Amino acid sequence: MDKCRGVVVVSAVFNDHDKIRQPRGLGSETLASGCFFMFVDDVTLTSLAYHKVVDRKTQQLTRIGVWRLVRVPTENLYENPAMNGVIFKYLAHRLFVNARFSVWVDAKMQLVVDPLLLVHALVVEKGVDLAVSKHPFFVNAMEEAVATAAWKKWRDVEGLRRQIENYCAHGLRPWSPEKLPYTSDVPDTAIILRRHGGASDLFSCLMFNELDAFNPRDQLAFAYVRDQMRPKIKMNMFEVEVFERIAVEYRHNLKRDGGGPGPVARTNTVRAKFDSLNGSCREYLSEMWGEGGEPRDHLA
Repeated sequence: MDKCRGVVVVSAVFNDHDKIRQPRGLGSETLASGCFFMFVDDVTLTSLAYHKVVDRKTQQLTRIGVWRLVRVPTENLYENPAMNGVIFKYLAHRLFVNARFSVWVDAKMQLVVDPLLLVHALVVEKGVDLAVSKHPFFVNAMEEAVATAAWKKWRDVEGLRRQIENYCAHGLRPWSPEKLPYTSDVPDTAIILRRHGGASDLFSCLMFNELDAFNPRDQLAFAYVRDQMRPKIKMNMFEVEVFERIAVEYRHNLKRDGGGPGPVARTNTVRAKFDSLNGSCREYLSEMWGEGGEPRDHLA
């Protein structure tokens, strides 16, 4: 890992939640100048060995295609597999200390464009610290929070309410043209490209702190961290159409009825929790909807 001095591509599979997919469209020199690391737990390794993808005796040093596997001992993990992925998603600069750039790729994604070309086009040429796609549907963090609860992406609705109220109380506001050049408050973080340096390193560490404190749904904390940072991070939030051209998305191996601790919340419970938001978030909602505006009904 210390020998990665250019671009490192990072991914992770925990609890055998995804297949390991090979990137496509790599250039002739990409493997010589870039690094590809896949972090896995014992559950995933056991499954790979069962299907004879890796040798049980040498699994810690195994390559699968371009990916070099790294075993993460079970005793060092969070109980929530999603939080384990966050370690490598946001702390790549702490793990690959000599790398100049990193590309995070969710295991559900398959790159179809050379990551070196992506770094050049989306980060270097744009003169930014970080590049990430805009969310295909939402612009405001509150929309994502309500949808996260309603679609059972995180079961602890009360925890989501406390999180968003905390952000409202400490200055989070809905997106407006005043936030330009940031074009949205909600990203799709399945692919993140970073130039390692002071700004992106600080942003990544602050993001990890929020996810560790609340939950691994990073789209909720994104705008709060970005807007509160000083100095401001230079960011390229590229269009969804670009995202769809550089990667293919697959379903996870396992389908669950919800994420996180606690029972799955009913829709009326979600509505009740968010209807009782405190004053700071009421101001947020008024700004988001506008005078006389109507909310988008994510709970239908």
